[in-house]
Amino acid sequence: MVATEAWPPNAQYARELLGPRGAEVIETVEGDPLPFPDESFKLISARHPVHPDWKEIHRLLQPGGAYFAQHVGKASAFELIEHFLGPLPEERKSRDPERECTAAKDAGLGITRLHTARCRMEFRDVGAVVWILRKCVWWVPDFSVEKYHNELLGLDGRMRNGEPFVAFSTRHLIEAHRPESPPSTV
Repeated sequence: MVATEAWPPNAQYARELLGPRGAEVIETVEGDPLPFPDESFKLISARHPVHPDWKEIHRLLQPGGAYFAQHVGKASAFELIEHFLGPLPEERKSRDPERECTAAKDAGLGITRLHTARCRMEFRDVGAVVWILRKCVWWVPDFSVEKYHNELLGLDGRMRNGEPFVAFSTRHLIEAHRPESPPSTV
């Protein structure tokens, strides 16, 4: 078993967690080819890839091999993100499951399954909002309590009056496969 990770803190954590279990962790650079020969794997799995490289996935899968992953869906938690950053119309379009399926097909993969989910997130305490924005630092990259003091005070007032802040996390489960043999060109 091999795991790849592009963010150094996660790579180190993965080495500590997976190394004792016999897995090798390879630190990678996003956009670079992965350091494995063609058709190296029967199964490739991923959790929350930012930009799935479908051509690379196709290259690495053995004929008949499968890709199975949970991806973040489009506009996930954008109610919360846009509360702080304002409207993000272009960003709302990314991570679209239908576009990802089209890109996977264009790379030569077949789509076996696609399931989407939209999960309600309720924040009833401003501390929970601060916690999640410090945990998911990419949501509001410049977040600090000081910078967003007024927005946080407004949310705190709403929450103390019994009105939770509601956002929706979106995900999609995608299963794809590399065909056993290339499609006929005749």
